[in-house]
Amino acid sequence: MEFLLTVSSASSSFVDRHIGARRQADVEAMLKAVGYDTLDALVDTAVPNDIRQDSPLALAPALSEVEALAELRKLAAKNKTAVQMIGQGYYDTVTPPVIRRNILEAPAWYTAYTPYQPEISQGRLEALLNFQTMVQDLTGLPIANASLLDEATAVAEAVLLMRRANKKNEGKTVLDADCLPQTIAIVKGRAEALGFEVEVADLAQGLPDGDINGVVLQQPGVSGRVFDHSGVIAAAKERGALVTVAADLLALTLITPPGEQGADIAVGTAQRFGVPLFYGGPHAAYMAVQKGLERSLPGRLVGVSKDSAGVPAYRLALQTREQHIRREKATSNICTAQALLAIVASMYAVYHGPEGLKAIAETAHGHARTLAASLKAAGLDVLHTSFFDTVTVSVPGKAAAIVAAAEQKGINLRSIDADTVGISTDETTTTAIVADVLAAFGATAVEAGDGFALETAVERSSAYLQHPVFNTHRSETQLLRYIRKLSDRDLALDRTMIPLGSCTMKLNATAEMEAISWPEFASIHPFAPDSQTAGWRELIADLEGQLTEITGYDQVSIQPNAGSQGELAGLLAIRGYHRSRGDEQRNICLIPASAHGTNAASAVLAGMKVVVVATAADGTIDHADLYAKIEANKDALSCIMITYPSTHGVYDGDVREVCDAVHAAGGQVYVDGANLNALVGLAQPGKFGGDVSHLNLHKTFCIPHGGGGPGVGPVAAKAHLAPFMPGDAATWTEGNDVPISASRFGSAGVLPISWAYVKLMGGAGLTEATKSALLAANYVAASLNDFFPVLYTGEGGLVAHECILDLRELTAKTGVTAEDVAKRLIDYGFHAPTLAFPVAGTLMVEPTESEDLGEIDRFIKAMIAIRGEIDQVANGDFTVQNSPLRNAPHTAAAAISSDWDRAYPREQAVFPGHTHKQDKYFPPVGRIDGAAGDRNLVCSCPPLEAFEDNTAAFEN
Repeated sequence: MEFLLTVSSASSSFVDRHIGARRQADVEAMLKAVGYDTLDALVDTAVPNDIRQDSPLALAPALSEVEALAELRKLAAKNKTAVQMIGQGYYDTVTPPVIRRNILEAPAWYTAYTPYQPEISQGRLEALLNFQTMVQDLTGLPIANASLLDEATAVAEAVLLMRRANKKNEGKTVLDADCLPQTIAIVKGRAEALGFEVEVADLAQGLPDGDINGVVLQQPGVSGRVFDHSGVIAAAKERGALVTVAADLLALTLITPPGEQGADIAVGTAQRFGVPLFYGGPHAAYMAVQKGLERSLPGRLVGVSKDSAGVPAYRLALQTREQHIRREKATSNICTAQALLAIVASMYAVYHGPEGLKAIAETAHGHARTLAASLKAAGLDVLHTSFFDTVTVSVPGKAAAIVAAAEQKGINLRSIDADTVGISTDETTTTAIVADVLAAFGATAVEAGDGFALETAVERSSAYLQHPVFNTHRSETQLLRYIRKLSDRDLALDRTMIPLGSCTMKLNATAEMEAISWPEFASIHPFAPDSQTAGWRELIADLEGQLTEITGYDQVSIQPNAGSQGELAGLLAIRGYHRSRGDEQRNICLIPASAHGTNAASAVLAGMKVVVVATAADGTIDHADLYAKIEANKDALSCIMITYPSTHGVYDGDVREVCDAVHAAGGQVYVDGANLNALVGLAQPGKFGGDVSHLNLHKTFCIPHGGGGPGVGPVAAKAHLAPFMPGDAATWTEGNDVPISASRFGSAGVLPISWAYVKLMGGAGLTEATKSALLAANYVAASLNDFFPVLYTGEGGLVAHECILDLRELTAKTGVTAEDVAKRLIDYGFHAPTLAFPVAGTLMVEPTESEDLGEIDRFIKAMIAIRGEIDQVANGDFTVQNSPLRNAPHTAAAAISSDWDRAYPREQAVFPGHTHKQDKYFPPVGRIDGAAGDRNLVCSCPPLEAFEDNTAAFEN
């Protein structure tokens, strides 16, 4: 420890290591290119004076890495680990160390971005395809997605899917009373906003009367009950309803899968496949559907296509999955999924295979049967005779005493009510644990014999996981090499800059990541007693307080587990506020045409009608159109959603004016916080006009993207909206605090990352990071403007934290597209900037504060070299079809081919510019044929204005 402290005091601060361009000479060189003498002068010009905050951030001074980790150790020590037998949708599991260290804790996996550039994402796409295959096999349904956010919200998505797909029957949605309480709460909250009826009934007794649109069953139920669903499903279908089953994947190794029982949809969580409890999340949910429903499937879907040489390749298929592209025509607002956790779960199945999974299930089931038989022998009433892993016991008046007795032995049981206790076994349950549980009841173990076996009608007979990938990698050596092989196919932040506009791909420091897998954080059940979670709750409250200070709002909830869910939470708060004042008619949401696509989708899900506000020629909001639409809708105006800085990468100088105009008409202002990396320490949305915002901790606050999740999207609000912030789904009583995620603290497991980031940076460091991000973006813009014109600029010709490079004129002259440039950058070893958003035919670049001048210059040189190749096309040196641009990216196989017949040399193809030959990244496949991967199922998305009448928002 003495050595560590010495190193810490002698080395540079964490701020100096987080910010890439910190050397004075580098800063001066970048400022000179932009035309400013000081960084403060640049910031003073770029950021409108009337939104600048009056004082520095009132945060504690920055800690060193050693100090921050010591503080995290103190917080972790305030949590109490226990044997978690609470169940209710969350189970302890063993994350194989080879998976924990080489995926969950490996930057090659956790720093990757969503695989929108599939040629450099083949490894994670294969892992996600394994996840889909695993889900399809276990559920007995032919099509599965590549993960959703959590089980409760996945059920809500299934309910909405049933309502879209079953338009002939617009009746109520029926939920089995044995569904998870948090699931019932989430569905009811979504239903209230969208105006459809939900009824909860004991479906073991049959269906209720009335028209039914869809039915949701739970297998096993929260009580542990397992019964043959085939009769209820058949009866529902006879009455014209669709059926969803929320199913436990581990149980499905023993129980007849939903698809074989006739269900249309299966949903659930893959948490118990090696993903830690994480105090409630992040956990990968899943959804699988029957054929015919694939176009309505929310989330991402990986499909198999082929590249330019005919080599099989993976890509995201059926782009209707990317619902935010469809804006208010969206059928879901899902954007971020849980890719990293889905990959962990898929590798767990790869490692254990069908026999291993079945053995784990049989062991958990066997322990549950022993518990049930022993408790029955002790004279207690076991409420269900057919169950998988959860035993429910009647103990009149003694539940609290029994739960307390078990806790004394280090075991958490579920107190259902004063008279009933639930016990859930899992992969970690042992014979000794069973004995301790029985002792808490005053019982001793007896043999289960044939008692409490699953009924024959529900026993699974079909095979699953027969693909070789689930039957090959049994040794750690094999799995380690498989994981390495897949990661080598990808291009993540551990190899190169990822200059994605609007996505803020910046350093996820190792010290920030270190605590998430500590048992004192990772092994805590979300429904553990508060006496065991003091450290977690202190960390969360501290982080919420810091985010409140940073944003200038009065309250923050970290419950939403994605940015899109934070949007929905904020809009539901606005809706609740208006309704509490008797303004039920206020349902119009104004959204600028340039807004993030999830904005419109979230507004629709919040029960609002979207009215689009036009964009002026300079990229700002068209004021004439804004005021006309405020006037036309003033009595029904609910809110406006604006992104600040705008999605065009500019600090609009009129933001206060826009906010004031909406407030004057009785509306609220939602400020999308996706671009907060350009504001922290300089301006606070809660002070310049915002009533509510969501933040993206997976952008500004360093939670890694993980190949498409996890994300965290906290919602921050002014005091008047506080009563309408998300409540706890597990205890919700249908009040104004509509819950947004299954667990009270959402994806709590990754919050230590953002907590550490803020503590390591301090207020001054966070402000410096923002300023450095502005400098980097303006340096890129100034350096490339002569080659690729910057589409929009603000005061002084400056941009905010990102810039849009306009290729449309070059495309018109040469045929070279923005996509060609994106693919050609792969040959230089770069992930492409954001393609065709928010303006088609452009690239949006965000260098972030983490990249050093050398890496930024490498990107700039690559872009200039690519412009040279575009000029070669313009000059007729080769056609666009036979150019290195259109043929990019170039694989090693293409480069060494004996039949090279292209109009440019091999060296230009694979070692363009100053590409380092020893460190060259070769993509595993060439350019992928998108249409082949979709089997011609491609979404052609009309412009936003086409959807202003969103009466058919849930139509496909």
